[in-house]
Amino acid sequence: MEGRIHSLETFGTVDGPGIRFVLFMQGCAMKCQYCHNPDTWDTSEGKHVTIEDIIKEIEPYIPYYKNSGGGLTVSGGEPTLQADFVAALFREVKKRWDLHTTLDSNGFNDPESERMEHLMEVTDLVLLDIKHIDPEKHMKLTSQSVEHTLKTARWLSDHGKKVWIRHVFVPGIHDDENDLLNLGRFIGTLKNVEKFEILPYHQMGIYKWEQLGREYPLQGVPSPTEDEVQQAYRLIEQGKQEGKTVQI
Repeated sequence: MEGRIHSLETFGTVDGPGIRFVLFMQGCAMKCQYCHNPDTWDTSEGKHVTIEDIIKEIEPYIPYYKNSGGGLTVSGGEPTLQADFVAALFREVKKRWDLHTTLDSNGFNDPESERMEHLMEVTDLVLLDIKHIDPEKHMKLTSQSVEHTLKTARWLSDHGKKVWIRHVFVPGIHDDENDLLNLGRFIGTLKNVEKFEILPYHQMGIYKWEQLGREYPLQGVPSPTEDEVQQAYRLIEQGKQEGKTVQI
């Protein structure tokens, strides 16, 4: 079986617990305005690899991953666009080394499809990116409906899959108080969220847009201040408590 990858990282520390091998798959249906890797969007690009190719890349570092409580994270792009390949890879690293597996996803693909269910069977943790809670703002930001992500979040909750939710915060896009409260309220209805993290927007990917000849949509938008990030955390936490109350 072959897959298309964009790149890989052997000592990742921010994409799941412990030290991790991070594999970035090629292809993504969402076209986020703040994306720092727009070169991952095109599904026809990337490097062709086999499962064995990736196994050989992982093998030299297994002691570091195991001793740190780490493992393998598959990210993107959007890894579920190649769900069969990722599932086969996860199955193989579990068979060989009982390695912890993490899927970094925007939740675009239908979790009830057979191929996604097979992938979830060998996934220990899902890093779920909720781009925006407001449907219209999500569509403008990503070109796709937020319902895909919310359906995936509910499915993961109903099936007891461990989840870390991540949310990129862009000033002027994510600082509406009602949106932050509503995001928290939604998270509060989920039963499986182990961690929530705000990722402050940065401009480090602008040069890639320029290399691709694309106009960067957020030109001039600054990174959020620490006060803005902490205020967002407070509002989301308030919303989470409200969401939990409604569940009760």
